Parts: sequence; structure tokens; C-alpha cells
Amino acid sequence: MDYYGFWQMLLEEMKAAPKSAQRHIVTFNDPRMYAGALSQWKSLKTKKPGLRQVQVSALIQAFFVPAAGAGKLMDRYADSLCIEEDHRIQVHSALADPSGPSMMPWGVKAIRAPQAWSRSTGVHVKIGVIDTGVDFRHPDLKHTLASGVNLLNRGMMPLDDNGHGTHIAGTLAAAGGTRSMMGVAPRALLYPVKAFDHNGSAYVSDIVLGIDWCVQNKVDIINMSFGMRNRSKALHDVVIKAYRAGIAIIASSGNDGKRGGDYPARYPETIAVGALDRRQRIAAFSNRGPYIDVYGPGEGIPSCWLREGYKEMSGTSMATSHVTGAAALLLALRPGLSPRELKLLLRRTASPVRLRKGQRRASLGGGAADALRLLRVGIRARRSGGGAGSGGSSGGSGVAKAAAAKA
Repeated sequence: MDYYGFWQMLLEEMKAAPKSAQRHIVTFNDPRMYAGALSQWKSLKTKKPGLRQVQVSALIQAFFVPAAGAGKLMDRYADSLCIEEDHRIQVHSALADPSGPSMMPWGVKAIRAPQAWSRSTGVHVKIGVIDTGVDFRHPDLKHTLASGVNLLNRGMMPLDDNGHGTHIAGTLAAAGGTRSMMGVAPRALLYPVKAFDHNGSAYVSDIVLGIDWCVQNKVDIINMSFGMRNRSKALHDVVIKAYRAGIAIIASSGNDGKRGGDYPARYPETIAVGALDRRQRIAAFSNRGPYIDVYGPGEGIPSCWLREGYKEMSGTSMATSHVTGAAALLLALRPGLSPRELKLLLRRTASPVRLRKGQRRASLGGGAADALRLLRVGIRARRSGGGAGSGGSSGGSGVAKAAAAKA
């Protein structure tokens, strides 16, 4: 393959394309071709500044190309390349009313996290939070934050200019003590990965780079409170890489109030989360279906906000942070637990949700997250030497089949 010609053609397309042109993700069918293209790109970008706009994911061996048409490339290199659009992806939340600080938010109590703290507070568990960043000055978060990364501007800290990421961080691991906000896993360590802009919008390539960063930095869990309706091969590939690296990905299902849901939650390698209201029913806005692994509190959730404030929000985003926090409590006690074992334990220990008129339990997927039961069963499984699906009840095999059937 003529790698110089490949990059020259790509550069010409980038120069000719309008700024509003669609971004693309380019992968090679042969890893040796990727290596050759990468070597040529490294040598050319010092001489051709336009190529510095291209970003690379070593984890899935992909190039992310801004504002370039794919027509000529596909015409010439159709047998060697896979090109997909770099779709936009949104955070999963609906803003509610401002709220004052709450020492113990109702969602944290609903999943019985406080009763679990005598056994685990999530100490030393590393959580990658791919979102809009975080308010590093918030008094309830300052003891739980690592430096993280800003993928939109590598020279800056991952500061939140939207609020969504700060809200997620608060539910995950706020540690305000006896006078302010408490999160589900107050001694977990959060790694903010800013991939979303001030509008709560990102490209698939930003998410791929975020997961890539989390794998390289050996986090234990990745919280992904966002989604889109489009399938993406690049996104699925990097999710699989993280899964095989032993990192659990917990993702929100979306707020369309429909059966089915968004990606990446629909990938079988993730743990898919739906939202509950205060009455332990599926929230009206929450997506639902057999692919949902577990539901968490998601309606009217108070948490941290920008400028050291507090606010209530609703969405499957909020539900996901409760489930991620519960998972962190267990991983602090069982650090070797695989993503698959964690998923099975979350499903096995969930409580039945309350049904609305006309709903059938089998059509909803998993039940309501229960942090205390998760720890009890998880610890018992370790002591008995069994896996997540063991334990003497018929629930193990049934859960395994349900998890395997997730599409």
C-alpha cells in the first residue's frame, strides 16, 4: 500500500471539506497496514501541520479524521479500509429543579448503601467517569478526585462546563461528611475523563479515546451515562477491549420511555441500567426491556453541581451512577471479580421492581439494585469458592441465560 499517497489524499480531502463536514473513523483490515500508516503519519505530521488534527487510538488501531469526505478513500482503498461516520453522542439526563444540599440522597438510601458501609466504602477502587468533566472545587468531591484527562483540550484539567459530570460524580463518591452530600461509594477514587463539551455532546471518537485512556490507566470500572441510537463498530471494538482487560463498563439505557435502548448499553459486554422512580417502579422516561441488567434510582436525584452547588436531575444517567457506586463497594472487597461475574451478581441480587398497569416482569429485564445484598452474596460466593452464578438456588443458571441473551 502507498501510505504516503493515502495520507496525501486524506490531507487534500480535509483541506477541501467545509468545517461542518462529517468526521470519520478509519480502521485497516490488516494490522500490518495500520502499523505502516501509523509510521508514515508520525513522520509526515511534522512537515504537514494539517495531519496533526488526526487522532489515534492504539487500542482499536483506528485513526479519527476531522471534516473529511470518505468517497475517494473508499474508491481507492476499498479492500483495505473500514470507514464509519463519527456520530454524535449525548449524555442521558433531563434537568429538574435546583435543590439544596441533602446529607443522604433518597437514591443512596434506596439501594441500601449506608447499611453496606460497615463492610465497604469503595476504598481504592478506581472509577473512570467519561462525561463532561467535574467541579474540582466542590467541597464534597475534593477528597475523591484524581487528575483525570481532558480529551477536548489535553493541556487543561477536565473541568466541568456543563454540570452533568459533577452530578454523576456526586452520586458516585461524594464524601462531604456529616454536614453535606454523601455518595454511594464515598472512598472510591474518581478519574474524570472529559469527552463531552458544554452542551453535553461528544463524538464517538472522543468516547473511544476515553475508554482507551481508562484501559491504559488501569481503572476498575467505567461509568458511561450517555448513549446514541446508532451502532458503531469502533465503539463496540473498544468496549470489547476494555471487557477483555477486566474493566466493567456500566452504561445508561436512555430516556425515550421505550422498549429497547441506546448504545453502548445494548452491547452484551456492558452492564445496562434503567431508571426507577421513588416508588420502585420503572420511571416513565426510562427505556426498558430484557437487555436491561439492573435498575437504579433515577428520578429527582439531588447531587453536586457547578460552582460548589447542588441540583436535582432525572435520567438513566443518574441511575447508572448509583449502580456503578454499588459495584465499587463490591470490587473493594473482591478486586479480582470479572465484568461478567459482576453483571451476574448485580442481576442475581436485584430486588423485584413494582409493576405499572399492563407491565409484565419478564419484559422489563433486571430488578432494582441492592448494594447491601450485593455485598452479602458477593462475599459469600468468595468464601465458598464459587462464582457469581453459584449459590444453591435456581437463580444462577436463569440469570446466566438472561445475561447471555442480552442483545
